[in-house]
Amino acid sequence: MAGEKILIIDDEKEINDLIKAYVTKEGFVPICAYNGKDAMTCITEDNPDLVILDFMLPDIEGPELCLDIRKKTNIPILFLSCRSEEIDKIVSLSAGGDDYITKPFLPGELIARIKANLRRSRSSQEELQLEEKPIVAGEMIIDPQLRTVMVGNEAVNLTAKEFDILLMLAKNPKRIFSAEQLFKIVWKTTSINNDPKTVAVHISALRKKIETPNADERYIISIRGVGYKFNHMLLE
Repeated sequence: MAGEKILIIDDEKEINDLIKAYVTKEGFVPICAYNGKDAMTCITEDNPDLVILDFMLPDIEGPELCLDIRKKTNIPILFLSCRSEEIDKIVSLSAGGDDYITKPFLPGELIARIKANLRRSRSSQEELQLEEKPIVAGEMIIDPQLRTVMVGNEAVNLTAKEFDILLMLAKNPKRIFSAEQLFKIVWKTTSINNDPKTVAVHISALRKKIETPNADERYIISIRGVGYKFNHMLLE
């Protein structure tokens, strides 16, 4: 796993240098940015494998920058923040973040999170090598190979986790998944800061992107007290 490029986006030079030292020791290649503008340049020119993103930057807030990054790439984004409020975690994950760690942090935990997210990203890329036919459901087309979603004639911009959840539900349309099951399958772990609302946040964001408020039929159905399932009646 060594050799992957880690983009560190934090305006505090001491924090940036500290993380740089940690990832360098583990064999990763650090790239440093201190504001959103420089960070986007690094995304385009350096093609990093993972981003460590501070929640607050001098020229832009982390979640907003995360949305901009998601327009270009689905690489893992690990938020780093001194804020520990639940709403801040929800905002970060809803913007497309994959993980959230609060300051001060332990070096071992940070490195473990980096490696775990890189493993998940690599696993997803390897799965793409298996040829899969597009899934057609109503006006939606899900292409597992290209990792794209079309609703009508419009492309839908999903985060990596949103796409993985949608694909898992669509590939198993008659199965009801609990939030815990989806979390274990999609995140390939059993907990993320012990936050049970992570899946619900992603499902909510996903629905807003693929469904219209007044639609008669939903793609994702909530089974109260049980979990979620895909609306198999829409499948062709």
